Amino acid sequence: MAIAFGPEICGDLEEAQQREWLETNGIGGFASSTIIGLNTRRYHGLLVAATKPPVGRALLLSKLEETLVTADGERFELSANRYPGVIHPQGFQYLIGFRLDPFPVFTYRCGGLELEKRVFLVHGENTVVVEYDVPEGCSLELRPLIAFRDYHATTHENGALDRRVDLTEGLASVRPYGDLPALHFAHNAASVETDGADWYRNFEFSREQERGLDFHEDLFNPCVLRFSSVATAIVIASTEARESGDAKALRKQEIERRAALGSTTLLAAADQFIVKRGEFNSIIAGYHWFCDWGRDTMIALPGLTLATNRFGVAKNILLAFAGAISQGMLPNQFPDAGQTPEYNTVDATLWFFEAVRAYLEATGDREFVKVQLVPKLADIVDWHVRGTRYNIKVDTDGLLHCGAAGVQLTWMDAKVGDWVVTSREGKPVEIQALWYNALRIMEGLGDDDARYAAMAAQASESFNEQFWNDDAQCLFDVVDGASRDASIRPNQIFAVSLPHTMLTHDRARAVLAKVEAELLTPMGLRTLAQSDPNYKGIYHGGPRERDSTYHQGTVWPWLMGPFLRAHRKIHGPTKEALAWLQPLLDFMEARGTGQLPEIADGDAPHEPRGCIAQAWSVGEILRAIVE
Repeated sequence: MAIAFGPEICGDLEEAQQREWLETNGIGGFASSTIIGLNTRRYHGLLVAATKPPVGRALLLSKLEETLVTADGERFELSANRYPGVIHPQGFQYLIGFRLDPFPVFTYRCGGLELEKRVFLVHGENTVVVEYDVPEGCSLELRPLIAFRDYHATTHENGALDRRVDLTEGLASVRPYGDLPALHFAHNAASVETDGADWYRNFEFSREQERGLDFHEDLFNPCVLRFSSVATAIVIASTEARESGDAKALRKQEIERRAALGSTTLLAAADQFIVKRGEFNSIIAGYHWFCDWGRDTMIALPGLTLATNRFGVAKNILLAFAGAISQGMLPNQFPDAGQTPEYNTVDATLWFFEAVRAYLEATGDREFVKVQLVPKLADIVDWHVRGTRYNIKVDTDGLLHCGAAGVQLTWMDAKVGDWVVTSREGKPVEIQALWYNALRIMEGLGDDDARYAAMAAQASESFNEQFWNDDAQCLFDVVDGASRDASIRPNQIFAVSLPHTMLTHDRARAVLAKVEAELLTPMGLRTLAQSDPNYKGIYHGGPRERDSTYHQGTVWPWLMGPFLRAHRKIHGPTKEALAWLQPLLDFMEARGTGQLPEIADGDAPHEPRGCIAQAWSVGEILRAIVE
């Protein structure tokens, strides 16, 4: 990995704030901030612990205020914070380099002295290790700032906080609130002082302000750690009581683990989404604020696991979700607090079929699929035939109907209060493509091939009769009785890209051409053509404004995957297709700091928006490259 930024970026406040790093721990926890350590989101922090892996996430340690003190007493404040009307201190002025090597490494130059700082999470633990190579003759002061709250919330000064710090040799422990775990600071500091414990007030998070959410926070400083006469100052903040001497072995362990994944940025990015869920695995949909979603998991699985030869992980993911099937439906998500899964999705279940097919193709593990999964798949088909939740049921024409008032069921699922922005009730085009694909998959796996073949044939005939828009030479987006939605959206690309298609070659070519002409951008596909009166090219504002734009023109990078697969099916491998990937790969090395975002503006220059790291964005690009 060669992601690195020099002083020209690190010293530019606006440029530096646009670059955010991410560390994850494989159980749902993470650490993240900007490359200058200025927290611009309520989700930024050095330790967001998964208290009920992979969910129940709580931001325990926000940051460390850092002061380098030279032999002659000169003080250099290395931190950076935004308060109302001011950035203080401005430690980014001393930052001459940031790199991922393989985790975040910061290099500061203070006068003629250089200090290097390393931050990494330990896989499988809620543990962050922070190391400083201190210049000879200098000392270091660290002031932990703790939040101890749900990671979606913000902390404000309160009297309920327990200020006690339990001190033992090399360990300082705090538990400000009884409903969250204790946080232990293992250290090699010369002294720990608690007399000046107090609140730091009125931090501002500019990204939350842009999103129309609470953007102020108060953080508590329980102690000061003073390091002197050490070459490397060490702090291990963890929900487990560790020792500072563990740092070297933990660093070696993490370097070796990550090296085994492969040397490319995409492989490192893919690893960050894979988590443990009990005895199985799952996929976090996106950082910073998503948990594991059924739809996102099934779409991302081929790229994140099969393209990376992590077949055991893929198998565990399929088992985890197979065990959660209810009334023929895959869960839409496992809620962040660990409650009962939600089932408000029609497409996640159908993507499960495609994930199983891809797994079988990649591994040849037919015995596992036949014994463990085919009975589940057959039961899903039966539920869809007789009808399940939200009016999901095969119609008399063989196509799949879905929809209930006030419920969002497809991936275009934005909802504001009771308003479903793109409700798509009836027969959405990609649902029919997925249903047909599922039936053809079952035709080769089940014990009733003739039945599945007949169902698929009926669906294909009805689809071509009802969905072809001859005037536009593409597919309608939704058919509902006599109603035909002629919006030019990317959903029709799946009728070409999926392994089993209902379209003739000529119609598939026409759909591809329409999508390329109307929706393709360097960052992915738009969700609505610019010519549509409902098109919105900039994703910004408060929750209502953002959600009303989410699928009305906003670009989604993950859609580049199915577009490229469709292009390959029609035109074969081409250099042009590889060239379409390059802007996304370039983004990862620059603005993305090793990751791909959830969305981008429909209008140029296609500013990245939403989550900074999205599983299906990375997964689909990986899959496309391998294919």
